[in-house]
Amino acid sequence: MFSTLIQGFFLSAAMIIPLGPQNVFVMQQGSKKQFHLMSATLCAISDIILIMAGVFGGSALLGQSTFLLSFVTLGGVAFLLWYGWGAFRTAFSADIALSRPEGLVQNRWRIIVTLFAVTWLNPHVYLDTFVVLGSVGGQLPSEVRPWFATGAMAASLSWFFALAILSAWFSPILNKPRSQRIINLFVGSVMWYIAWSLARGLFH
Repeated sequence: MFSTLIQGFFLSAAMIIPLGPQNVFVMQQGSKKQFHLMSATLCAISDIILIMAGVFGGSALLGQSTFLLSFVTLGGVAFLLWYGWGAFRTAFSADIALSRPEGLVQNRWRIIVTLFAVTWLNPHVYLDTFVVLGSVGGQLPSEVRPWFATGAMAASLSWFFALAILSAWFSPILNKPRSQRIINLFVGSVMWYIAWSLARGLFH
């Protein structure tokens, strides 16, 4: 059982750690110290839901519905293009608006909505949790499947909180105007690259 837990942990880590919209968003919020722990929590909760659904039967649903995957992909491409454009616009603005304590409350719901869009409109999330983790976990005996899912969920929790905390730790450096320009250029480039990759796969 312990070996199954470790298998789930490292397979999930291999899916989560590569650069993606969730990681970029959590890192961005951490650099501003703007609800970064909340962002990590919501990312982890979303992953837990998706991992549970994938390991315990959701992979079959996604595999049978190419229309559903295409619909999610189109939504993801549109959202990533919009988010990337916002990052580029901030990077090239004359005066970067850095986050301030008095602006945090009014931005809370925007952060939550954006975070859920980054997660649930990202087709890679479904491919990772439903197709990869779901197919591997689904083949395991029912008595050890919960251990596999637990390991996968532990990897998600560990990674997102580590990313948020480390980004906040280095925020005195990351929150400087020049650093914010670089971060926003980086964010915009990542979002547009992922959007291009998704669109290429969809229309290829």
